[in-house]
Amino acid sequence: MGCGREDDVRGVRHHDSCICEVVRAIKRIQGVRDEDDCDDCITDCFISPLGGLVSPTRGRINTRVFMLLTDDGDPFKAMFKRQRRRRRNRDRDHGKDGRDGLGSEHGRDKHRDRDNCFSVFFRVQNVFDNCCATLQVLEPRDEDGRRVDILKNGKIDFDKLCDVEEFEATDSCITVDLKCFCGVQCIKDVFIDCDRD
Repeated sequence: MGCGREDDVRGVRHHDSCICEVVRAIKRIQGVRDEDDCDDCITDCFISPLGGLVSPTRGRINTRVFMLLTDDGDPFKAMFKRQRRRRRNRDRDHGKDGRDGLGSEHGRDKHRDRDNCFSVFFRVQNVFDNCCATLQVLEPRDEDGRRVDILKNGKIDFDKLCDVEEFEATDSCITVDLKCFCGVQCIKDVFIDCDRD
């Protein structure tokens, strides 16, 4: 059942993927604002309108952030490209060498880029063909807007996932076959600034 495998129940073969249907629903919800629904599960991916995962609904919201789970239950991760504009701003604010103008590297430590550029958080851009999707990789951030390094020794650090409160758009997308996943978990409805500087 699921995970991209065909079901053969009582001689009837099923090819549908519930993951595909959930991601299609997220895409529809991201494009439509409706009247509020009541639901006991506050992170149900089918809650509409967009903003329904936020209590109370706040201002502009254009994204339902979600994770995909592999057949072993681990979050699916994807690499993203760091946006150069942040590096230019950091270099401008702290000097090319990362020093803060006072001869120390305090500025570099406070605002340094981490080596890690992986995320498990996504925004659906498009669902097409036979259950394929283009997903925008979202950069994980803490409540203060700092990057959260979610990998430890090459593996997902589940404790660090709990530190993620905010998300930022990246220029990186990944195309996936949604039939290859066993679970989808909606995380939060947020506004993602997709405009480029």
